[in-house]
Amino acid sequence: MNTFGKTIRLFFVDGTPNSLTTAELSNWTGIGIRVPRIKVREFSNRTEFRKPGVYILIGKGDNNEDAAYIGEAEVIAERLVSHIANKEFWNEVLFFGSKDQYLNKAGVKYLENRLYELAMHAERYTINQNIPTRPELSEAEQAELEEFLSNVKILTASLGHKIFESLEETVEQDETNQLILYCKNGAGANSKGSPSTEGFVVYKDSLLMVTEQPSLNEGIVLERNKMLSDGILQRDNGFYKLTKDYVFNSSSRAASAILARSASGPVEWKTESGIQLKFLEI
Repeated sequence: MNTFGKTIRLFFVDGTPNSLTTAELSNWTGIGIRVPRIKVREFSNRTEFRKPGVYILIGKGDNNEDAAYIGEAEVIAERLVSHIANKEFWNEVLFFGSKDQYLNKAGVKYLENRLYELAMHAERYTINQNIPTRPELSEAEQAELEEFLSNVKILTASLGHKIFESLEETVEQDETNQLILYCKNGAGANSKGSPSTEGFVVYKDSLLMVTEQPSLNEGIVLERNKMLSDGILQRDNGFYKLTKDYVFNSSSRAASAILARSASGPVEWKTESGIQLKFLEI
């Protein structure tokens, strides 16, 4: 399928990125807004705040993990003021509306439901809320809103939050499928992963060594300990087992975490036929 470049126009209303930012795409009637919680009341009389839209409250959860709440409103400003009074976790909000009269109540409720589904699938942020109801819409209406949704995903990531982008979307692919590599040792460690635009993704059910060698970087020791405390790693027959896909910032960090020693990712990661990653990166 052909893809086309897009132009994003960001406007810092106060001349800094620490206040209200508007985000627009070429040939799109929608608009995105990013605003800190402490600035919501200051800008609440702007036209964008007085329209229907879908919003994402962004902050930190009880364990300092990334957390979000997804909602919709017929008048964005009124709902955000209510959340200032009733929800403490968030410090920033992104919301999306239309520069014309395109979005209505059914449309924003559909977007709310679909954004919730995307966020839950991506598993990047903690989403602690009930499943939003999806309204009955015609096939044509859904198709239009799905196009609107794709632009919301692009702008959300461009504004600094990949809440809706699954790890599968970041991995390197050729014309037929994604590149799958393996990291193993004679002691039984056996992991599967792929290069990613964010580093290196190691896939669910991969097995990691438990006993750490003196050469293992202290930072990786701490990361493994956090993965254990967060339930991302679990003990399984003498190994650590990944309970979900996990992204490391490099192939070497991934290999070191798996083998529990200092390791070179370009050497340790290989195709099923034994070709090392370093030869695939040339």
